Amino acid sequence: MTRLILLDRDGVINADSPEYIKDVDEWQALPGSLEAVAGLKKAGYLVAVCTNQAGIGRGVLTEGALLRIHQKMALALASLGCRLDAVEHCPHAPEAGCQCRKPRPGMLIRMMDEFRVDPGDTLFVGDKLTDMQAAISAGCLPVLVRTGHGASVESQACALGVSWIEDDLTTFVDSLIQDISC
Repeated sequence: MTRLILLDRDGVINADSPEYIKDVDEWQALPGSLEAVAGLKKAGYLVAVCTNQAGIGRGVLTEGALLRIHQKMALALASLGCRLDAVEHCPHAPEAGCQCRKPRPGMLIRMMDEFRVDPGDTLFVGDKLTDMQAAISAGCLPVLVRTGHGASVESQACALGVSWIEDDLTTFVDSLIQDISC
């Protein structure tokens, strides 16, 4: 049974930007996404975010700004009566070659280890091909949402073997909760 839901941030929870989300004012939740996270928590899941933040490594985003962005997200979730269990980020630029930056599975593995949850009991929801590759490498079930970049990479994700595809985080949560209630 799935116990841990890992979520990408940009394009899944909030609107993405080709210029990075650099400031708290630029962070805008996608319609229904925060309520979807609250629904996961209400259903008893552990929920954590695993997000690449190359803007830090490239010098266009500071750790302090990222913290303020995540605080805004946390406050918005708190207004719905929930909180994330963890937020993990990779601050490295792609050329750094680190193990935590998706498509490598480092962040996902770290979260599964922290919560002592097996890959088979973990889902990773993302909108990018690198998210799907990280989930597959970590051994957890990949879920593609069509928000953000998802619609444009759907055929490539299918070619990797990704079979769970939803329109957005809300339809994913509705599908997941409906499956466990039957």
